[in-house]
Amino acid sequence: MTGKNTAGARFTRRSFTLGAVGALSALALTACGGTSAPAAGTSAAASTSAAASVPATGTNLTMWVDAERAPALKSIAAKFKTEKGIDVKLVVKDFAAVRDDFITQAPTGKGPDILVGPHDWLGKLVQNGVVAPVQLGDKAASFTESSIKAMTYDGQTYGVPYSIENVALIRNTELAPEAKTTLDEVIAEGKKAVSAGDAKFPFLVGLDPKQADPYHLYPLQTSLGSQVFEQNDDGSYDSTKLALDTAGGKEFAQLLNDLGDKGEKVLNSNITGDIAKEKFLAGESPYFLSGPWNVPDIAAKGIKFAIDPLPTTGDKPAEPFIGVNGFFVSAKSTNALAANEFVVNYLSLEEAQDELFKVGGRPPALTASFDKAASDPVVKAYGEIGANGVPMPAVPAMDAVWADWGGTELNLIKGKEADPAAAWSKMASNIEKKIADN
Repeated sequence: MTGKNTAGARFTRRSFTLGAVGALSALALTACGGTSAPAAGTSAAASTSAAASVPATGTNLTMWVDAERAPALKSIAAKFKTEKGIDVKLVVKDFAAVRDDFITQAPTGKGPDILVGPHDWLGKLVQNGVVAPVQLGDKAASFTESSIKAMTYDGQTYGVPYSIENVALIRNTELAPEAKTTLDEVIAEGKKAVSAGDAKFPFLVGLDPKQADPYHLYPLQTSLGSQVFEQNDDGSYDSTKLALDTAGGKEFAQLLNDLGDKGEKVLNSNITGDIAKEKFLAGESPYFLSGPWNVPDIAAKGIKFAIDPLPTTGDKPAEPFIGVNGFFVSAKSTNALAANEFVVNYLSLEEAQDELFKVGGRPPALTASFDKAASDPVVKAYGEIGANGVPMPAVPAMDAVWADWGGTELNLIKGKEADPAAAWSKMASNIEKKIADN
């Protein structure tokens, strides 16, 4: 369950995620969160030693969760009730609205004690003062480094991660028997299959009809040395330093133009995510740039496939965005100690993370759970590719980035820009103005 409510390009990608397991339920609900914030430095700063201070039997916690994950959390909630005498009420919430609902309701006392969500919500949640830090202590070392980095904002960790997701190159091994390392090689192999009459499309990636898809295309951009924001030494993003308007970014803009509708037609503005999946399932392309959410349907179709590393377009690695899902504690919870005990000491357990993997299929963030899940070569491949990825920026400034970024990419793919480099620079300038105005 990852996503963003307002960005078209990213919502497309998130719709893939949710579509793999069915639509989420939208229920009218009320929650049991408290009305006042805990004392500064004590609420979510409660560490793993908080167990001794956990309230007695009778305390209730409310967690907002999506329909996919709710069943996987029932057993760990039951364990918590048995051992601590505290009931955890799992309230299914419509994913598309949950972040904004939480920001609105938490300060009024109608929000939950615990929220399930993606790490890239953190900027907005922290900015609005509705989540509090958690102290993982030694437990942090039990998780993959990238997942802890993703859950860290302004030097503080705000959540317990449970899964990591990213894209990779899915290859139909009957149409393309051998893995390729560069995008040029991939395209050449795809065109070979088309020329032989074995395929109709050399390469598939789903594009949003309004905002292309910066998320899926990002590894092709990073391989040319272009990223969104500059990064600090610890990997965090500096939202005051937009890094799009570079030589690498302009080279990427030209690449989109060259591969688009009026060029090689490798990137097709009429191919949405659903259509791309449909065509790949029909055996009409040897390659599909996508995430693990589409793998179950590919396997069920009986297609022989492999998960390949992302192809490079330049002299740098193709780094995908990674999305990390986790559990956050409300800064407004009146049951902060109990909430922290459940999140830090129970949702970090192998049994909890194993169950979440079973229903979601994303590589677990807990190393012990990932090691078991990696017996599946698909999980192992996605996990290894994600280990070289970069966390999606959680900074609030991203809200000002997606629309111009995606819209410009779409125009480039459609061949609407006479000067791709100039269009890219104009895009960056517009984004900088929006960030400054916010």
